[in-house]
Amino acid sequence: MVFSGLTFLLLFLPTLLILYFLSRDLRWRNGVLVVFSLVFYAWGEPVMVLLLLATTLFNYLVALAMDRTAGPRGKKLWLILAVAGSLAGLLYFKYTGFFLSNLSKLLGVEIAFTAPRLPIGISFYTFQILTYTVDVYRGKTSVQKNFVRLLLYVSCFPQLIAGPIVQYGDVAAALEERSTTADDFIDGMRRFLLGLGKKVILANICGSILLECLPDGAAPGSVVGAWVSAIVYSLHLYFDFSAYSDMAIGLGRILGFTYKENFNYPYFSVSPTDLWRRWHISLGSFFREYVYFPLGGSRKGKARYYLNLLIVWALTGLWHGAAWNYVLWGLYWYVLQIAHKSVEKPWARMPLFLQWLFNFVLTIIGMMVFYYNDQSALLVHVAAMFGGGVGWMDEGILSVLRQYALFLPIACVGAAPIVPRLKKLAENRPWLTLLGTVFAVAVGLLSLLFLIRQSYNPFIYFRF
Repeated sequence: MVFSGLTFLLLFLPTLLILYFLSRDLRWRNGVLVVFSLVFYAWGEPVMVLLLLATTLFNYLVALAMDRTAGPRGKKLWLILAVAGSLAGLLYFKYTGFFLSNLSKLLGVEIAFTAPRLPIGISFYTFQILTYTVDVYRGKTSVQKNFVRLLLYVSCFPQLIAGPIVQYGDVAAALEERSTTADDFIDGMRRFLLGLGKKVILANICGSILLECLPDGAAPGSVVGAWVSAIVYSLHLYFDFSAYSDMAIGLGRILGFTYKENFNYPYFSVSPTDLWRRWHISLGSFFREYVYFPLGGSRKGKARYYLNLLIVWALTGLWHGAAWNYVLWGLYWYVLQIAHKSVEKPWARMPLFLQWLFNFVLTIIGMMVFYYNDQSALLVHVAAMFGGGVGWMDEGILSVLRQYALFLPIACVGAAPIVPRLKKLAENRPWLTLLGTVFAVAVGLLSLLFLIRQSYNPFIYFRF
């Protein structure tokens, strides 16, 4: 079944908000959100919603047992059970087919196996529930004895399908007490509408351009074609994923939850390290706090540091998908991180523009590693970027540039850190704030017009 969560959300969000704000008691509000969230998920996964429920119930019971266990040895055994049980579903649905396929090629024998369909958002909600159980083990958070509250944390619809990955400690207090002011509602709705526009207008048009630049996924031959298609794909991925995060953060604020930022204008970073402080921030935080630091981080010598970083980047790549291009993409960023650390001081002495330019080129190449399942096509594309193709320009890309001559500069500006500067400019200027709200409403209405014309609007990260 095609998951039309965006359509469902826009159709039923007004009803949810009416029911939610009519409910004065927080228990009723939590109940309304849980029911809506489960129906939202079941809209696309009518069976796999049971897996989400089972994973949540399993961790709820294990955490209760852990809390009642006195000794550290017993607590650790419960933790191991929780981690193994939670990851079992993720490993089975996401990686069994990949593992058996490669094992079959390695052994030269045919292994009959039909890979199961990947449940939407399983990578996100699995990591979320693990932050709860691990933090209970560490004593960083109290055990949640109310199952509905824990289920709300895991299933809350704004961030359920594609993040950001919300750590339990960040919202634990809001599960028990929260409120929404008029400013919260207006700011949250403004953020939601702008995120909707970023997805429906910017991301979807970039996706259409990409299909014209790379028909059937074939690598371009010209220099301009290679660069334009690489930049358009990079914008497409950024707009699509950050749009979902914007919508989630906006809806969360309307409902009284504060979700941390997940993107901070990554294409304006000035080093590989800086990029990964700005891109998919919640995933980086998860791996840092729940994998890298427990492994010892950089505290156990240089060799161990390199190994720990390798483990983190290999897992980061595999988290995105069960395919070799994701593994290669993780290793690519591992090498860049190590290389940048070794030249950090001379790098920092370069003019800021050159730091940005070199990092931007490395980032764009990394996006192509992420894009291509076929490594030979990847090599053709990267070679074409640096003059190894058939020429500087081809008719197909020239036609694309003419057709989208106005849109492409707008898209590039859309990825720039303009909104924070406008917010700062609007301080103590109510008319600018009002103008921003009017603009957000106009973007929302325009997005609805685009949605009417578009039959399917999948978010890229649904499949991760």
